[in-house]
Amino acid sequence: MLVPAMASALALTAAAQGQAPAQPTAAEAPPSAPSEGVISYPAAYFAGAQAGNAWEMLLRLPGFALDTGDTIRGFEGGGGNALVDGQRPTSKTDPLDELLRRIPAARIERIDLIRGGAPGIDMQGKTVVANVVRKPGGGLRGLAAIANNAIYDGRNHHGVRLELSGGKDGRNWEGSARYGYGADDGGDDGPGVKIGPNGAITERSRIESASDGLQKTLTGAYEQPLLGGKARIDGRMFWDHWKFEEDRQITDPVFELHTTDDVYLRKDTELGGRFTRSFGPRTDLEVIGIRQTRDQDITSAFASPAETGRFNLLRESSETIGRAVVKRQASPALSLEIGGEGAFNKLDSRTHLTLGGVEVALPAANVTVEETRNEVFGKGTWRPAQAVTLEASLRYESSSISSAGDVQLEKSLHFAKPRLAATWQALPDTQLRLRVERVVGQLDFDDFVADSSLNKGTVTAGNPDLNPEQAGVTEAAVEQRFWTDGVIVVTYRRSALDDVIDRAPIFTSAGVFDAPSNIGAGTKDELIVNLTVPLSRLGLRGAQIKGEATRRWSEVTDPTTGRAREISNLRPLEWEATFSQDLPRWKATWGIDVFGGWRETSYQFDRVATVKLESAWVKPFVEIRLQPDLMLRMELNNLVERGIRTTRDIYAGPRDISPLAFTDDRDLTVGRTFYVRLRKTFGA
Repeated sequence: MLVPAMASALALTAAAQGQAPAQPTAAEAPPSAPSEGVISYPAAYFAGAQAGNAWEMLLRLPGFALDTGDTIRGFEGGGGNALVDGQRPTSKTDPLDELLRRIPAARIERIDLIRGGAPGIDMQGKTVVANVVRKPGGGLRGLAAIANNAIYDGRNHHGVRLELSGGKDGRNWEGSARYGYGADDGGDDGPGVKIGPNGAITERSRIESASDGLQKTLTGAYEQPLLGGKARIDGRMFWDHWKFEEDRQITDPVFELHTTDDVYLRKDTELGGRFTRSFGPRTDLEVIGIRQTRDQDITSAFASPAETGRFNLLRESSETIGRAVVKRQASPALSLEIGGEGAFNKLDSRTHLTLGGVEVALPAANVTVEETRNEVFGKGTWRPAQAVTLEASLRYESSSISSAGDVQLEKSLHFAKPRLAATWQALPDTQLRLRVERVVGQLDFDDFVADSSLNKGTVTAGNPDLNPEQAGVTEAAVEQRFWTDGVIVVTYRRSALDDVIDRAPIFTSAGVFDAPSNIGAGTKDELIVNLTVPLSRLGLRGAQIKGEATRRWSEVTDPTTGRAREISNLRPLEWEATFSQDLPRWKATWGIDVFGGWRETSYQFDRVATVKLESAWVKPFVEIRLQPDLMLRMELNNLVERGIRTTRDIYAGPRDISPLAFTDDRDLTVGRTFYVRLRKTFGA
């Protein structure tokens, strides 16, 4: 799944919701003037773009790029940069973009773009947040959509989506059901070669692979007044059945067939609740509870004339979170909050690997890991002058981790996480933002247990003795607005890293294995440019270009060679851009999405692998309103038929003392796909 833009089960069923009524175009419904860091965009602003839901509206929001969330510990700060009615959604597994798709445009009053913070607004650690403000009440409304994605190799993947919502007298409910078949660009075709250390080709092959599956999702929510406040319950169930098949036909020097068959089964459940109540005009209480589970069954089988292998992983994990916050609006310029959070995480994993019918002992193959974490925090937001906003917060975390099974350990961790942020509206169209923060990453329990990629000859050991990666982050941003809707934001971010999680060798009696490890300190620098350019002044009415580019520099000490290198799987450069034009006369919007090429390199003790998207991913699209409640969307994915090239340098042993054994080079291509979706809305 190397390119998110590839049509997948989620994309197939990501049918937009709601109906944008006949309203003025953006030019006739301008946003409000910036006021104390907040710009309000009425629903009518997005009407010309045929926007059907909150997600589609946010795509057109000037100077805003949706962040679906970070992998940091706890509930605070990990929920992305979009709020609904001033609150973060009560979920850690429901993707933020999917939640926004379920908010119909007809239910949205406005979208507030909050830059740099504002009293009473939970910024979730972000410097820019979009707040989707819904209209109160509403009758029964719904959506039905069907979609099909025609794959270049003859496959057709379809999806269906149904959504309903309603409410009365403060009691509101919503539900959705969707399923979809999809493919990703992990299934490609093309040539492969092995190159010896002297540069001569020693083997030629032809690779044919396919990767696809079925995803199903059920969601529901209900809210009502309770005990003088409001209570809301959210539920989600998700099923994923994915498979990967690869035939590698060696044609030179002799014919051989190597086959790989992977099956990935997953089931997620989540139940979350939120209770809010006001105690007077200035004090609010918020209580949140979340329980989520994930069951995974992964099987990989490999066969060649010389060797057979089978890998199986059974993994059960869960997380339970409780959180309470008291918020106080001390004055119009000052807001305070204090609270606490507790969480319990558990992982139970069983791994088996056989090669040639003989079981291979893997480090941390069978483990049970438990983590108990507690956190207290306080935060204040102060506006000493109309043009200045200051925010300060401090969180203190303590946790205990224990492991049983193949690895037995107990340890305690303690982290202080301060944050300071400042915003200065230097000129009416110019804003400066500064942030200094200590960030503690989320431990990925997948790193605790063994894993394998048999077709690439990679076996990864587990490591339950990991510490979370920490970063001291310093960030500065300049935002300049022009031409009413034009925005350029330049952000520079410096991260001083401790306990970087990367790869390092583990030496056991059964051999040397690669494993996730804390490899020491490092640095990461990022330069981010976000640009929105309206083209009406250039003669293209209703057109705009919107894009974002990120350049990264990183450095860490390689645990095998002792030399400096970049951090594994961190792309030095990635960018995307969209040209779109609204055609109100034709009740249509058309455009082109472009996702730029990228490179990422991973380092293991005996190999270096580089994956490249060799050219841009280009997707022209058109969306037409056939009737007031009926929308047709068409996309031509991968117009230029870009490919993915994977190069692996394999060494005879550890890279610091061993010669290069060979280079495996695969140049695989994905063809075009044609996606079509029909979306019908109904109700008030």
